[in-house]
Amino acid sequence: MAAAEGPERVWDSSEAGGGEEEEVVLTPAQLIRSLEQAWMNEKFSPELLESKSEVVECVVEQLEHMEENLKRAKKGDLKVGIHWMEVERIRYVLNSYLRCRLRKIEKYFPHILEKEKTRAEGEPSLLSPEELVFAKEYMENTEAHFRSVALRHMPPNLQKVDLLKAVPKPNLDSFVFLRVKEKQENILVEPETDEQSEYVIDLDEDSQHLIRYKTIAPLVASGAVQLI
Repeated sequence: MAAAEGPERVWDSSEAGGGEEEEVVLTPAQLIRSLEQAWMNEKFSPELLESKSEVVECVVEQLEHMEENLKRAKKGDLKVGIHWMEVERIRYVLNSYLRCRLRKIEKYFPHILEKEKTRAEGEPSLLSPEELVFAKEYMENTEAHFRSVALRHMPPNLQKVDLLKAVPKPNLDSFVFLRVKEKQENILVEPETDEQSEYVIDLDEDSQHLIRYKTIAPLVASGAVQLI
């Protein structure tokens, strides 16, 4: 991307030990690749994944920088039109990523907020600060809607609703396609039961598989595999 110049800085606590943050410097191309990987994972994962808000913020800054450069470029240059198409492509990926996350928050908000409430100290949040505000407001508005439309007309002992039970959880048993980025050994696919022994496989680098999501969920979170 000729219109994008200079590295972008992204805070990535997953690269650091002891829960400390480490600053990772990415080129514009690496930054866009990180966004595309986050987008694909979020798109095909049945559950909400950890927010990549740092990547989103840096991509927004990079888009603004690219647009400023293109506005100063010579009009009529074919390269300018190509770079504008790249800007629109990146903006589409960014918007699709954020919309996908909002849809999941709306669909699974009680479970997401419960997980946020019970997460261990030092464990990264699934939600960005803005998403957390949205999820809480969405839950408050949903409860208020239930009260005004139905619950207030019911007997006192039925005027409460447990949203954790009323709203279905993400289906972690669903199957997903993935590409292996880092070789993995002894992945437990099926635990031992009375009827069968445990089923363990190795995942070779660059191989592709169709597998139950909950089996490889930690590998998605660590970046060892990419959903496709």
